[in-house]
Amino acid sequence: MTKVSELIKKIEQGAADDSLLEIYTENHLEEKKARYVELLNRHSELFGDVEAMIISSPGRTELGGNHTDHNLGNVLAGSVDFDSVCVASLSADQKVVLDSKGYDAVRLSIDELSKRASEKDTTNALIRGILFRFDALGHKIGGFNCNMDSEVLPGSGLSSSASVEVLVGTLVSELFNEGKIGFVEVAKIGQFAENEYFGKASGLMDQVACAAGGVVGIDFRDPEKPVIKPIKYSFDEKGYELMVTDVRSSHANLSDEYSAMPEEMKSIAGYFGKSVCREITIEQLTAAASVLRERFGDRAVLRAFHFLNENERAVAELKALESDSLTEYFNLVNASGNSSFKYLQNIYLGTTPKDQSISVGLAFAEQFLSGAGACRVQGGGFAGTIQAYVPKARVKDYIVYMESIFGEGCSAELRIRNKPACRVL
Repeated sequence: MTKVSELIKKIEQGAADDSLLEIYTENHLEEKKARYVELLNRHSELFGDVEAMIISSPGRTELGGNHTDHNLGNVLAGSVDFDSVCVASLSADQKVVLDSKGYDAVRLSIDELSKRASEKDTTNALIRGILFRFDALGHKIGGFNCNMDSEVLPGSGLSSSASVEVLVGTLVSELFNEGKIGFVEVAKIGQFAENEYFGKASGLMDQVACAAGGVVGIDFRDPEKPVIKPIKYSFDEKGYELMVTDVRSSHANLSDEYSAMPEEMKSIAGYFGKSVCREITIEQLTAAASVLRERFGDRAVLRAFHFLNENERAVAELKALESDSLTEYFNLVNASGNSSFKYLQNIYLGTTPKDQSISVGLAFAEQFLSGAGACRVQGGGFAGTIQAYVPKARVKDYIVYMESIFGEGCSAELRIRNKPACRVL
């Protein structure tokens, strides 16, 4: 490792530019350098001019497979260039300190890693759970000091919690295990901490996509050993920007709605003696549709119908990118969005029909694109964000257009980041 003051000098003198350009674009280089220097200065303030390293973990965007992972289906996801970054150094004791701008510092001892009910839904729980799991799996852990900030904002649909989990897991791998812990294991450790310590049910898609870098197809048929197929692909090089638009609606009080989707799918699978929809076929669903509608209701049937088609669609989307068939890919993206709207029904709440922000975003995005590109809901649905593939020549107009509906700063460009979660310097 290198002293903080030397890292600052290296960045300011341009000696780190090549490393940074593996992650960020040229036009954002100076602002990223300023961000890194600010983090390093903060680390020096808090912990002194010590030997340290810098870790970066990307956010992720779901590209295909809307609500398929929890029924052991296929997904398509990509790491993006919005990231979480930390400066980390070894502590002199068994203590961990994590400082994050705007939040109370996390402080804990690695001698006390058992789960605490009082820490549910907190960053403390995530850090404690990650360290517990590393130790339980026989990996080395130790005390460390860390300060971080994240561009992957909560509610952005880019998986802020998974990005932080992977950031800390990569830190522990680099500081104490010579960087030898594979990205799938880092992802699983993050998922464990989120499920068991933080108290939030989640599949593995978010963590894998944050950890892996690039575009990945993930098959969750065996959740303990997901099949991961990476591909390097740049929509930018093909003349399109992947845009995300915040439709300025809240995720608050939606837990029951999110839980209902996997539960209803699994209830349909249960009729056939199976645990998840991955284990049934569209032919079985069709043959039993009349009985299923009466027993479980129409929405459950439609959600299972969505899964069975969306699961195949995610595989087809990966194949379209592998063969560089962008028109076919866009057709599949649009079909995915339509299926989420009509069958999965995670675009707006039936109980609050006057609030349809996602619907409004999709309607006007479709009108703007007029068939040149694609758009769909991003992630969980009901609130949050939509994504759109916009021709590069029209990006500025798209931003102005969407801001006229949802307000200033609602849209941002996403670049697929091919560099995985990693030590930068």
